[in-house]
Amino acid sequence: MRERKSAMLRMTEGNPVRLIVLFSIPMLIGNLFQQVYNLVDSVIVGQFVGADALAAIGATSSVNFLFFALCNGIGSGGGIITSQFFGKGDDNAVKSCIVNTGYVMLVFPLAVGILASSLSVPILRLLDTPPEIMDESVAYLRIMCAGIVFVSLYNYVSSILRALGDSKTPLLFLIFSCLLNTGLDVLFVYVFHLSVRGAGYATVISQFVSGISCLAYATKKNKYFKITREDLRFNGEIVYSVLKLGIPISLQFSLIAISCMALQRVVNSFGKVAVASFTATSRIEQIIHQPYQTLGAALATYTGQNYGAKQMERVKAGYRYGLMIMACFSFMMLPVMQFLGENVIRIFVDDESVIAMGAKALRITSLFYVTLGLIYVVRGVLNGLGDAIFALLNGIVEAIGRFVVPAAMVGIPAIGVWGIWWSVGIVWAASGITAYMRYVYFKKKLSQERNQI
Repeated sequence: MRERKSAMLRMTEGNPVRLIVLFSIPMLIGNLFQQVYNLVDSVIVGQFVGADALAAIGATSSVNFLFFALCNGIGSGGGIITSQFFGKGDDNAVKSCIVNTGYVMLVFPLAVGILASSLSVPILRLLDTPPEIMDESVAYLRIMCAGIVFVSLYNYVSSILRALGDSKTPLLFLIFSCLLNTGLDVLFVYVFHLSVRGAGYATVISQFVSGISCLAYATKKNKYFKITREDLRFNGEIVYSVLKLGIPISLQFSLIAISCMALQRVVNSFGKVAVASFTATSRIEQIIHQPYQTLGAALATYTGQNYGAKQMERVKAGYRYGLMIMACFSFMMLPVMQFLGENVIRIFVDDESVIAMGAKALRITSLFYVTLGLIYVVRGVLNGLGDAIFALLNGIVEAIGRFVVPAAMVGIPAIGVWGIWWSVGIVWAASGITAYMRYVYFKKKLSQERNQI
């Protein structure tokens, strides 16, 4: 059932595959735009300022991801709780969840931003940031920390809208944000010569304008955002539910970010060809992740709504169809990476040694795409069910894997540098198996819920 004005999609009735695919398409387009968004600062700074400025932005990327993940996980938790109330048909609870998630998303990012700004210098030193780019890196990181509340605003509104079945509106404002960010980048970096500071200002301003615009649009078009004075009441129970689910998701993302730093140190020890190859394959994998990530997010909303409506058979059906969609994509990409890896790597570089190493690396990691997809499918379903433990458990498994497995694999003489990519696949497999085991355990809860209906 749809509401024309708000583009909401109720996923508690109708064909599950059709609903999941319809909901996923705008998000997939949005995720691809997000990749473009993330590259714009680097491209413009690299072209108009130089290599040192580009390195300064690159040196902060993992740190930025760490702090943004802490905030975005809370927004995701609020979205999932909202989807459950929406599926249940409790309009008052939906509004209360929107308001109280908003309270949390105002206080939490502010606290993270202050803490991150004060720790920016020690963290960058801990990461062995080269002295020649330290000042620019600190300046860029502090601007991003100061604007983390604004960056979180868009993610908060978009998470709530997706929880209500509206994946189209966030896409429109994401596209708007990308275009605005590009224009401001050129203005601040090329015209005003503000270097990396200009790139930071452009990102914060574009996210702020996009978030405010998206919120204003939702307030006008979506009935659940039409908040009355009575809806503004603080609800400790809802805040607790949001934090109970959101904090483990935040910690999961944070652990993954920290473990990626550890993996990068192993890669760096093999020299510039390995670093370039790993960079190229990582960019390709970021694209491969997008359909899986989109499917997982769609399943979280689908599951949340149906769980709220106590339709457990539809939850199980969504899980099965999600696996089928994931497997089809995985097996489509396998021959591409196995036989056309050189052509794929050549898109990014023209160095033959990097192309050869990167192509072989893709042949290794593509063997594990199914297990990568399994992580996202199960994560989406369990998040939709409100399973707070799984997100943290999955993050711990991935973090331990990235700390331990790469060092062990590259230490085997017969494997050497290829242990970098074998370890990536092994960590995916371990996380995927852990996710599946958690879902098997959770099926007992589904059966109990069904018997209580």
